[in-house]
Amino acid sequence: MPVTLSHIQINVDPAHLGFYREFFAHCGWQTLHDADGVLGVGATNDTSLWFVPQARTGANDRDAAGVNHLAVGAESELGVDDAVAWLRGRGVECLFETPRHRPEFAMGPEETYYQVMFTSPDGVLFEVVYTGPKGG
Repeated sequence: MPVTLSHIQINVDPAHLGFYREFFAHCGWQTLHDADGVLGVGATNDTSLWFVPQARTGANDRDAAGVNHLAVGAESELGVDDAVAWLRGRGVECLFETPRHRPEFAMGPEETYYQVMFTSPDGVLFEVVYTGPKGG
């Protein structure tokens, strides 16, 4: 039975919806729903993310069992750099010495894996990554 990734729900503090709305709009994602404290955004491949009010408070432990981070793909290295500029313009810290190239994750000597990682206001770890030809 062939399947594709349909959607992911991320529980957040509704006070932070503006961050997700602005970030994904900047990334070119379409707003699918924005009402009653729920934000749905979609990429061009019918994959969507849904930010819904958290049912209870608690820290997200990305090193425990469960999701570690969510990565979105940039079309070029410049796309990653653009995300970095957007994040820095809002005082969001880039983590793990990023942005940087990660040759250990590249698919070959002519390829690159260029990333930035950051946490959202709700402590969710995100990555913006370009994979492809060097200098792309």
